[in-house]
Amino acid sequence: MIVARKKPLDELWDMVRGFKKVLVFGCNTCVAVCHEGGNKEAEILASLLRMRAAQEGVDVEIRNGGIERQCEHEFFASAEAEIAWADLILSTACGIGVQFIVKRYPMATAYPALDTTFLGDVERHGVFTESCQACGRCVLHLTAGICPMSRCAKRLLNGPCGGSNKGKCEISKDLDCAWHLIVERLSALGRLDDYDKILPCRDWSTDRAGGPRKLVHEDA
Repeated sequence: MIVARKKPLDELWDMVRGFKKVLVFGCNTCVAVCHEGGNKEAEILASLLRMRAAQEGVDVEIRNGGIERQCEHEFFASAEAEIAWADLILSTACGIGVQFIVKRYPMATAYPALDTTFLGDVERHGVFTESCQACGRCVLHLTAGICPMSRCAKRLLNGPCGGSNKGKCEISKDLDCAWHLIVERLSALGRLDDYDKILPCRDWSTDRAGGPRKLVHEDA
């Protein structure tokens, strides 16, 4: 899932105070799971901004709405009127949602209410852990399902480095060394032979080095 964090209220107020009609627009999928950008969070943020406007005597109308996902065309039909009304859409989606809005509505102004942080998993309720870099060339079959691109501070494909100490990363005693975890899991699975397979230098063109990526399903 995509994990994001709400921008500080002062920063958001500076974004919206120059507009007359603001739509705080929720995205009810990924960022709703991390309790930052769903329709409920959009409603709360709209209320906070209204109170700020009242305190400062600023004339602005602030509404809230939302859809299931801001990254797919089919969900926007129910919100067309709200979007047409607003002179600013303050999106509580990830950065993908904000960009999708301005691509779909070229004359719209859309600002991000969130800072998109990482792709992660739900460790437990309210705790989200980065687990994938979307690097374009997955090696999880060789690393016992533990991603060195996201879990290793140095993104080493062959590790551990010399800074690993007693299973911990040198940058923090609270951070597990990814390669220590990989070796332990491979050993438990009886697959230490995989650890001996030296991974070649990464072709970064499958990451961001080749520019924005696109996936096309010809059969769709």
